[in-house]
Amino acid sequence: MRKGILSIAAVAALSLGLTACGGDSGETGASSSAAPASSAAAAKPGKIGVILPDSKSSARWETADRKYLEEAFKAAGVAYDIQNAQGDKTAFQTIADQMITGGVTVLAIVNLDSGTGKAVLDKAKAQGVATIDYDRLTLGGNADYYVSFDNTAVGKLQGEGLVKCLTDMGAEKPVVAELHGSPTDNNATLFKEGYESVLKPKYDAGEYVAGPADAVPDWDNAQAGTIFEQQLTKEPKIAGVLAANDGLGNAAISVLKKNKLNGKVPVTGQDATVQGLQNILAGDQCMTVYKAVKQEADATADLAIGLAQGQKPAASGTVKDTETGADVPAVLLVPKAIFFDNVKDVIADGFVTKEEVCTADFADKCTEAGIS
Repeated sequence: MRKGILSIAAVAALSLGLTACGGDSGETGASSSAAPASSAAAAKPGKIGVILPDSKSSARWETADRKYLEEAFKAAGVAYDIQNAQGDKTAFQTIADQMITGGVTVLAIVNLDSGTGKAVLDKAKAQGVATIDYDRLTLGGNADYYVSFDNTAVGKLQGEGLVKCLTDMGAEKPVVAELHGSPTDNNATLFKEGYESVLKPKYDAGEYVAGPADAVPDWDNAQAGTIFEQQLTKEPKIAGVLAANDGLGNAAISVLKKNKLNGKVPVTGQDATVQGLQNILAGDQCMTVYKAVKQEADATADLAIGLAQGQKPAASGTVKDTETGADVPAVLLVPKAIFFDNVKDVIADGFVTKEEVCTADFADKCTEAGIS
């Protein structure tokens, strides 16, 4: 049973009735020439602050989220400030303090953990700043909105993907190792809930054997490699790896390569990174989960812009904060499983480019996968 999500919302654009205004940079306010005549509508919108978590756990934060948020804010002509805490909790709080002091009226955060996130959200609310949890729910934080993917569904796709790959390989009673995400990230809890809903029945029925399972602190890929090496030493017959994202998956693949087991042991992932997609094309990674970050960024930008313009946007669903019991207004988007034969869908969607994925080493595999 789900612990973090009360209801699943379908992918839906938020109807905020916003009119895009011209703007040349993140520090430019909306143009008054495009605004209606009323004083309320003509008032300059507030400034939006966004704090991203790092650039180490996943490439997406800088290569995708920042880009899409900037594009949306510029198109709307609102002032904005996007900064990255680079995994530093002290820096995260310092950035938040600077943004609040600097006059943001809306603050969207991707927390590093719920404790730090809650402190920032509480301070923002005390100053009358509207708040959005972006991608990760801050337990106990009481953000005004939450925008993410259905993270339990993400984990379920990973579990189902591993089952598919093991079945295709004809594996019998495979030993499955698990590399969970950071124990301080509520999303990691939801991913695990999703994939265990698929794997535990297999373990209980004796169809699969539950192998070593460990959480990876801070989603740190270097630590993931060390942890998986220890797992493989402990259980040399590992036949499948449920890795919670592409970074952890690649760490496991690097160890498997050293032991000449890559391609023989299916590994899952998440985020549809260039590296993850190339690992799939090479046959070293079983699958990844594609989360259309542009949809997530656009939904967050719509909410933030509406709030900055003094509106109270509607959300299409809610999630349950398991710490407070509160129902948080939420937009939850639908993830997609990616295997060899539909890597092309991620490229067609514009999330990554053919040039990034189909380098010389992968040109033939790209052709085989129908990437044109």
